[in-house]
Amino acid sequence: MTTREQLDELRKQIDAIDGKLIPLFGERMALAGRIAEIKGMGNMAITDEPREQQVVERAVALTEDEALRGEVALLMRSIIAISKERQRKTLFPSDRPLLPQPRTPPQGHIVCAFQGVPGAWSEQALAALFPEAEKLSVEFFEDLFVAVREKRADYGVVAIENSKTGAIGETYDLLRKYGCYIVARIWIDIRHCLLAPADTALSDIREVLSHSEGFRQCAKFLRGKSWDLVTCRNTAVAAETAAAEGKGKTAAIGSRRAAALNGLCVLVPDIMDAAENRTSFVVISPEPEYDETKDLIALTFSTKHRSGALCEMLLPFMAGGINLMQLESRPAGAGKYRFFAEVQGNILDAHVISTLRHAASACEYFEVIGCYSMHK
Repeated sequence: MTTREQLDELRKQIDAIDGKLIPLFGERMALAGRIAEIKGMGNMAITDEPREQQVVERAVALTEDEALRGEVALLMRSIIAISKERQRKTLFPSDRPLLPQPRTPPQGHIVCAFQGVPGAWSEQALAALFPEAEKLSVEFFEDLFVAVREKRADYGVVAIENSKTGAIGETYDLLRKYGCYIVARIWIDIRHCLLAPADTALSDIREVLSHSEGFRQCAKFLRGKSWDLVTCRNTAVAAETAAAEGKGKTAAIGSRRAAALNGLCVLVPDIMDAAENRTSFVVISPEPEYDETKDLIALTFSTKHRSGALCEMLLPFMAGGINLMQLESRPAGAGKYRFFAEVQGNILDAHVISTLRHAASACEYFEVIGCYSMHK
């Protein structure tokens, strides 16, 4: 037999096995539905961890090939997750959307908040997204979320990730604290420079001001230099402070725009560790904004603190062919974590909705916090 003929023969055998598996799977799901009805009459919880563990252990014990026991455990965990979703559908039939109805984007005069002062990278992201908007400068990240929540600003633009240093945890924490939604995202190039008053020499510098992220992103340039590093709220405030002191001994790490706005010179350009240093900013809103053209979904969720719980939650995305773009964890108390994820898809797509509901069935807490697109 040729290689192709051998493959065809084996695939026929697999098809025959699948022909037996699918009806059996259907029978199992029907039984899960009946179990849900009984649980409903007895006001019993859907999740029964001792029983789930018993099912997995029994299946593993029946597996003669030891090399397959891990895969069998994974298979049974997946089937249990699907069964629990079937039970939820039986007990709690609902067409409740995963996101509230979208608002109509504000028209005409728009107010957009950013953290820092003119020259901040967030202001430059804002200008790329909303070139005609009125800019509302706030002192701290939390102030931005408060302004959006209180509707003193239509939108807020806030950093969420850097290509070198990773996620900005404070943004994720504030998203849930204030119940805001992500409605857009953008990446901008971050080209840090060493800024100082005119006629300042490198040998004159005694201290450098910047945001902590600026220091982290320029660590190689700063290494070995005997400068005091002073942390500011952001790089634009650092530039503003260096200009106000005007001593010729204080420099700042910031943008060329911050230098121009504050009358500073670019002493050393492009001091970032990575030549392609980029930061991603999200646009937040008090209500979601989405339609069928959006292609990214942000989630937050938590799972049981047990082996395999996170894997169980992620399996529906693999099974559904939905790409997981990002996964971050944040502490939520002693030994507890909350996760944030970004997946490709549209919240109005029936297949995506089904996948999300299956993922949610494996979680203790699950919420969609935005459907949006990446701004080009």
